[in-house]
Amino acid sequence: MAETITIEPSPVTEWKPVYGRVEAKETVPARARIGGTVTELSVSEGDAVEAGQEIARVHDDKIAFQIAALDAQIAALQAQLATAETELKRGEELVERGVATVQRLDQLRTAVDVARGQIAATRAQRAVVEQQAAEGQVLAPAAGRVLTVPVTRGAVILPGEPVATIGGGGFFLRLAIPERHAGTLEEGAELGIATDAGEARGRIAKLYPQIENGRVIADVDVEGLATAYVGLRLLVTLPVGSRTALLVPEGAVATRGGIDFVTLEDGRERAVVLGEAVSLDGAEMIEVLTGLVPGDRVVAP
Repeated sequence: MAETITIEPSPVTEWKPVYGRVEAKETVPARARIGGTVTELSVSEGDAVEAGQEIARVHDDKIAFQIAALDAQIAALQAQLATAETELKRGEELVERGVATVQRLDQLRTAVDVARGQIAATRAQRAVVEQQAAEGQVLAPAAGRVLTVPVTRGAVILPGEPVATIGGGGFFLRLAIPERHAGTLEEGAELGIATDAGEARGRIAKLYPQIENGRVIADVDVEGLATAYVGLRLLVTLPVGSRTALLVPEGAVATRGGIDFVTLEDGRERAVVLGEAVSLDGAEMIEVLTGLVPGDRVVAP
């Protein structure tokens, strides 16, 4: 059964193909907290890591020498403390017999307190050095994928130097769109992405207000985006405007001898020049460039 439709101008969205880059939402460097030699390196580019996971270890030989020196100081101070406590005990006995003065006893007590304080201070200093040794562990600052590892095992690095770069927080597409289309873009707009698995849909999650090199930067959220390669370029079609066009169903067009025809309500056939295919409200339509005018009634199957 055929039906007759009246040709009227319909709004058609104009799409522009651009390339987007797969990027991580958060790119965080894992830095060394102390300087020294990289003795262990347990990750390489592409590895998945968890937040707090040890990815490398930095060793500084001077720290071991500092701990040994502090241990020797503590041992010497403990010997001084033992001597001071012995003298204090002897002084207390002499005061009880009236041989020594109370002033001398106070001096001996002060010497004991000073020795104990020096031991406590040296032990605190030793704890600081031990913490520096523990900071030789380089931990992943966030869960994600290792993007770069600029050092190798055996390399000498400085405090604060990055050992690896972690990309985490999810992945998105970053677009650089010509500034002439800035007025037609809006957050939340849907667009199509060509992937290896087929056509995917995404939406503009963020538009950046600063224009760089004549281009507007936009971030696009895509569900199920492949993250095997950060920096991978994907073809994206985004809406940049709209226009009106005359559309007919694809089934209403017949091709004979390389010429396209449509059948009017009165049974006559009219040659037409066709444009691109358009999806309108879920129906597959095709644009007619010439051959029809608004108000024509076309027979469609």
